[in-house]
Amino acid sequence: MNPNPARRRGRDVIARHGETVFNAARRLQGEAPHTPLTRAGFAQADEMGRALRDLLGHRPRLTLWASPTGRALQTLAIIAEHLGLDWHQARHDARLVEIGMGAWGGRYYADVIGEVGPVIDPATGLLRPAPDGEDYHAIAARVSSWLADTDDDDGDRLVIMHGISSRVLRGVMTAAPVDPMAGVPVASNLPQGSVVLVEGGVERVAHLGTGHTPA
Repeated sequence: MNPNPARRRGRDVIARHGETVFNAARRLQGEAPHTPLTRAGFAQADEMGRALRDLLGHRPRLTLWASPTGRALQTLAIIAEHLGLDWHQARHDARLVEIGMGAWGGRYYADVIGEVGPVIDPATGLLRPAPDGEDYHAIAARVSSWLADTDDDDGDRLVIMHGISSRVLRGVMTAAPVDPMAGVPVASNLPQGSVVLVEGGVERVAHLGTGHTPA
């Protein structure tokens, strides 16, 4: 599963998008293609942009990657403006989208919890997969496939994606412990608007966001 991230000739800056209207309404968002950022979400994107400008400087040599969802692309647009980079040069890949929620997608957390019980593990913040949704092995397979296909990317790159899928991506990249519920490597839970830097299979938090933690 691990495509040996230490081979990458550069650093990976992985960011979680800002708060959306679904997050604010406490709806299960999953792979929904367009759930716009709230004002708080735009503010979080601004914070990430400023933090990355301090870290990388103006117009850094940086390949831009993003999930094709609206919230990821909106977040990237704000960050790219801070960095002086062209948003239109970003590469998009559906393998970077969020966990597929199946029939639970778009529903209120409270309603689903009322029917099936807790859907978030309080110890880890991981979502319980919906019966017809995407399991963690499937997420690990697709993000690992993306890593393998982009292993030859040269230099630093910025990846804008989502809460659950980024935790699995980061887990694979850093050989994190296998989570007992997920059955795959999963990195630590970070709030929306957070940015991590991964280099040679080692991660550090570059900016801690202020958003909600559920996906």
